[in-house]
Amino acid sequence: MLNPIYMETVVKQLPVNAEGYLLDATLWTPEWANEVARSYGITLTDKHFDVLNWLRKKQAEGVALTIRKVGASGIVDIKQFYELFPGGPLKVSSKIAGIPKPVSCI
Repeated sequence: MLNPIYMETVVKQLPVNAEGYLLDATLWTPEWANEVARSYGITLTDKHFDVLNWLRKKQAEGVALTIRKVGASGIVDIKQFYELFPGGPLKVSSKIAGIPKPVSCI
């Protein structure tokens, strides 16, 4: 296993991989999510957290996450997903949600 890199935030220092994805999803907190989101210029709202919590739940269930599945979640459509998480919505939202980068992301 590679040695983790640590992302230091005001909240706490957490181990992440070379791309900045949290190595242990159980360490995730909403406060940490807010800090990561700010690094992307995103201010999290309740709708953001609805998406993040859905992603965390589906990832824990072993679901292979895709943009289409998020769009079919009933929480947001694909256009709203791109508006909430600009610049690669699934990669960005997964990082903020503290889950591994989905396989569908390059």
